[in-house]
Amino acid sequence: MASLEVRNVSKKFGSLAALSSVSVQAEDGEFLVLLGPSGCGKSTLLSMIAGLEPVSAGDILIDGRVVNEFAPKDRDIAMVFQSYALYPSMNVYENMSFGMKVRGVPRPARDAEVRRVAALLQIDGLLDRRPSQLSGGQRQRVAMGRALVRNPKVFLFDEPLSNLDAKLRVEMRTELKKLHQTLGVTIVYVTHDQIEAMTLATKVVVMRNGAIQQMAAPQEIYDRPANLFVAGFIGSPAMNLIRGVLEEDRGRALVRVARATDGDLRLFAGPFLAAYGQYAGAPVLLGIRPEALTLAAGDGDERAAFDTRIDVIEPTGADNLALVSVGDSDVIARLPPGKNAAGDRVRLQIDPERALIFDPASERLIR
Repeated sequence: MASLEVRNVSKKFGSLAALSSVSVQAEDGEFLVLLGPSGCGKSTLLSMIAGLEPVSAGDILIDGRVVNEFAPKDRDIAMVFQSYALYPSMNVYENMSFGMKVRGVPRPARDAEVRRVAALLQIDGLLDRRPSQLSGGQRQRVAMGRALVRNPKVFLFDEPLSNLDAKLRVEMRTELKKLHQTLGVTIVYVTHDQIEAMTLATKVVVMRNGAIQQMAAPQEIYDRPANLFVAGFIGSPAMNLIRGVLEEDRGRALVRVARATDGDLRLFAGPFLAAYGQYAGAPVLLGIRPEALTLAAGDGDERAAFDTRIDVIEPTGADNLALVSVGDSDVIARLPPGKNAAGDRVRLQIDPERALIFDPASERLIR
């Protein structure tokens, strides 16, 4: 396997800038996921790594070597497409071995490699079938197998699970995770599905409008999103954002939330960090994940608790998603199932250790 580096890469289509000075690095054996909404540039970036699109500026390096001018076949990469791209007139064995046949690999070596990979993917009983005789999941395994038999330096996946139903997507995510753990291959994977990114990646690159918003491990992106876009895009439900004014009280950060009745709330949001100094008395956004907003417990910190009314309950089985109002902000709390209903008055508390403060002007996390 090999490392991959994208160094200050830009891409223009005429006057349209699809990517602006993007830099990404995947270490040897890493599972790197490019995540973002449609049109953010993630598939364009993958196509440039593959050599299917020329680079307008910057460099792409595979295993330390600049490959900008290399044809796709000379980059030692393998790509799995969203559409599978299998030859309908060939059976599974022929689809998987075709690339090796073109490169002149002897028949015994081709046969051994196809059977090894087919056993790994549990499709060794399907080698005589044509694509039309396979399910969506089986076709996806064949497409993956065709890439694996090449034993390339880097694997590229372009939304490979988007055509599958929800149950099969979950199963294939597990298979991909197992495959990566078994082989230790370097993978670059494009998706707009944040669940896929969180479950598969060792590193996530969140993109928007052709630029990187944040690049970090999945848990870090979830716990400490770099800006409001990442906070809203990662997580289901998304992070709650509560409008208020930042105050300091004996080294503690408080967010004062105006209410039409019952007086203002002052919510404890952890220690008052040095970076908060310039924001004292200024409007901020308090970010809190739904699971960090729960029913108040007797041993909780009362400075982070408040009373409110449940407007809407959405049962999910494992818990209830409760929509409540905090000042003029609608927020969602995760509550135990079956204990509350719409219209109930409840006392909730914020976990101050998980509270984040955002600058509403720059939309950046203050840290």
